[in-house]
Amino acid sequence: MTIRNLDDLLAEGVSGRRVLVRADLNVPLDKQTGAITDDGRIRAVLPTLTALTGAGAKVVVFSHLGRPKGAPDPQFSLRPVAARLGELLGAQVRFAEDTVGESARSTVDALADGEVALLENLRFNKGETSKDEAERGAFADQLAALGEAYVDDAFGAVHRKHASVFDVPARLPHVAGRLVLREVEVLAKLTGEPERPYVVVLGGSKVSDKLAVIEALLPKVDRLLIGGGMCFTFLKAQGHEVGTSLLEEEMVETCRNLLERADGKILLPVDVVAADAFAPDAAHDTVRSDAIPSHRLGLDIGPETVAGFAAALADAKTIFWNGPMGVFEMAAFANGTRGVAEAITKADAFSVVGGGDSAAAVRALGLDESSFGHISTGGGASLEYLEGKTLPGIAALED
Repeated sequence: MTIRNLDDLLAEGVSGRRVLVRADLNVPLDKQTGAITDDGRIRAVLPTLTALTGAGAKVVVFSHLGRPKGAPDPQFSLRPVAARLGELLGAQVRFAEDTVGESARSTVDALADGEVALLENLRFNKGETSKDEAERGAFADQLAALGEAYVDDAFGAVHRKHASVFDVPARLPHVAGRLVLREVEVLAKLTGEPERPYVVVLGGSKVSDKLAVIEALLPKVDRLLIGGGMCFTFLKAQGHEVGTSLLEEEMVETCRNLLERADGKILLPVDVVAADAFAPDAAHDTVRSDAIPSHRLGLDIGPETVAGFAAALADAKTIFWNGPMGVFEMAAFANGTRGVAEAITKADAFSVVGGGDSAAAVRALGLDESSFGHISTGGGASLEYLEGKTLPGIAALED
């Protein structure tokens, strides 16, 4: 199977043609002001958009944002994204008040060559996420009618069997955008024959969210470092009490089995920052991971663990990192994530940051993005790729 890319489409000529671009503009918004707090995903699609506008295409961008319930919801409007996208492109981005209705049709019809329109949130329409193929297909028909060609540049959504990702490409000439192509090339390196030592760092809150990727990676990696909230279920599996820390009781036995099979590959925290409450100003101190007080909860890995993880990363040649080491959004509990991230940048390795909260942490902590080999835009998609799953959005692009 082959996947055609944006250069193939550009070679055919796109001047004056309406080109649909599925982007992942699911950016975080400030709950009080509605302002965009991290525009990384908007910036990620710029190379594809500028290539198309430069070639004279009429570019129609569509995306989801948040989890509206299949109906318009002002708090999930893409209007602020249109404004930011226009600033980054240095040109006006026309905004449609709906996705496939009168506003969308008139906005697209008004596009001149080289101009960009952004449609309102795809998930304001039930057909986008419907499991009913007829309902999803009917919505895809309406979307496809707006364009003459389709470009998927939304890697963060390719693991979803949604109308805009899976069904629209079946109805139009289709290619992978710059971002999707780069993501697939990078992750293929990790699933092929990565240069060793190959070290994976996993964090985040739940073991259940990462179980499949742990199972898939354990035979392939040299070391697997586990932090974040998920580490406490592993610590419990070792027989330690974890106080009021996040714990998936039903996963303890699974973690015990993983540790037995890991043959020493799995490294867990030896100390944690334990707090009285889940709050930025909560009283806290560093304790041994086998001596967490019963009234406290762990919110970060401790300095000794950071040093140990850094040592485990020092000689790595390939690194994959997905999930923060602690509650990095709170300054008191950000040191673990910062320390491990800095250790990754110091290693002479090809490093991949697996999207989601990890990518957000890199930017929130002011780390130099260029010091990582690749920062993925899709946390869930990158994990499912590494698990060996078929991603619907990628399968839909294959010819």
